Amino acid sequence: MIDAGLTPERHTHGSSHDASCGSTRGVERKPVIHLVNVEKSFGEQAVLKGVNLEVLRGKVTTVIGPSGGGKSVLLKHMIGLIRPDQGQVLVDGVDITRLEGKALNQVRKQFSMLFQSAALFDSMTLFDNVAFPLREKTTLTESEIKRKVTDMLEAVDLRDMGHKFPAELSGGMKKRTGLARALVMNPNIILFDEPTTGLDPLLATGIHQLIARSQQRFGFTAVVVSHDIPEVFGISDYVAMLWDGVIEEMGPTHEFQRSTNVVVRRFLDAAARPETTTV
Repeated sequence: MIDAGLTPERHTHGSSHDASCGSTRGVERKPVIHLVNVEKSFGEQAVLKGVNLEVLRGKVTTVIGPSGGGKSVLLKHMIGLIRPDQGQVLVDGVDITRLEGKALNQVRKQFSMLFQSAALFDSMTLFDNVAFPLREKTTLTESEIKRKVTDMLEAVDLRDMGHKFPAELSGGMKKRTGLARALVMNPNIILFDEPTTGLDPLLATGIHQLIARSQQRFGFTAVVVSHDIPEVFGISDYVAMLWDGVIEEMGPTHEFQRSTNVVVRRFLDAAARPETTTV
């Protein structure tokens, strides 16, 4: 991946990305997450076949690709939920594939993750769902927790909804509650795994806009896995395409959309036609 303003480097099967290459206007590039030749198989199924990917700090990077192509597996490598068979996963220069226990958990404190289902506790109110990580992982007083949770619920347009339970919420409200819980620990990085799954186009647009507003307000680094093409491009600084286990191409969004790579073009054209079932 490269900084805006540079011509995007093309990545094809078997290619690798030099983390030291390139800077723009004298600004050193320091990816917060860097995957180097990451390989992962489950049994005889090779899912990742040498993934090279850089995620730049404070930016929104979206990963696209076909269903079942390993995008969620890629996210789980970034946070250390899955270890690669080969390769490195560097977070701020630290190879988390070599870490275990407390050392790995220390790195994970930089992360939050918003799952497809929002993963809310059905027996808890919205307020308690958002407060849960604060109560589990901090020494804040209840008054401090109340203030932070109230602020987060307001930030995701759920003011005065803290008393409700997940069963009383629409799909969009559940997603927003999940985002509030992801934000409440002030993470440096948030991973979004299909954040608009199951939502109609209008609600999906609202979630995309909320992610963009939240990122601009709080300044976190975002990695988004999404099938919402081309809508998700509107909130993305960079786009990477995972295809057949490798990053086929990556670059600034506006340049990615103009790609002449045959595989990328076929995929984008098919995604623009909902009735198309094959690429």
